[in-house]
Amino acid sequence: MFTHLFCLLFKVSGCGIPNYRPNTGRVVNGEEARPYSWPWQVSLESFFPTCGGTLIAPNWVLTAAHCITFHTYRVVLAEHDMNKEEGPEQFIMVEKIIIHPKWNDNCVSCGNDIALLKLEKNAIINDKVQPACLPQDGATLAHKQPCYVTGWGRLYSGGPRATTLQQALLPAVDHSTCSQSDWWGSSAKTTMVCAGGESKSACHGDSGGPLNCQGRDGKYVQGVTSFVDGRGCNTPQKPSLHPCGLFHPLDQ
Repeated sequence: MFTHLFCLLFKVSGCGIPNYRPNTGRVVNGEEARPYSWPWQVSLESFFPTCGGTLIAPNWVLTAAHCITFHTYRVVLAEHDMNKEEGPEQFIMVEKIIIHPKWNDNCVSCGNDIALLKLEKNAIINDKVQPACLPQDGATLAHKQPCYVTGWGRLYSGGPRATTLQQALLPAVDHSTCSQSDWWGSSAKTTMVCAGGESKSACHGDSGGPLNCQGRDGKYVQGVTSFVDGRGCNTPQKPSLHPCGLFHPLDQ
């Protein structure tokens, strides 16, 4: 199911180039994103906002498996300021939840922290809502390749959640570095992307959202925000981990 779906998604054209160009400056601790500049960003809600997600097709959203703790969800597209409705938002209920068959909710660091959400109806694709580009199977990131994490997570460890969409530059960290004992060690799997680890990382509440990385012809979502160091966000040598195993066959 997962493999077949993503083989079809690779054929999506015109993705990865937002109509509203992101502000991609090198802000150390993140900044408010330009509205609608990450048009595949989704807010996942069950009574209240819980996680982020990525629109990968008109009726499919990619998120983290650990975000799924309830039975009823809706997604909000074209969201920017959570404190008010600004007009372009689309609210769509989730019809079906598919969690990675190898996900273990007692072991987030074991990997496979991925879920697919089928929407009750197609999102309306426009200049503020677009599906993400996904990388080809086997694609890898160069060390320090620029990537951005986006979401409404906590602004800092123990701090308040953001009310407007935030972005932070998180350069990719290659596996040989990320898997060193003083970094993540064996918790860094080859099916994960490490990003950040200096003065910034994803934070609690960013979970499920996209890791957006620059490619030659646009931006690609290389992984799902999964977890950060238990000591808090922005811990040196503890980049956030983003499972990317969904882009490989899942029936092995």
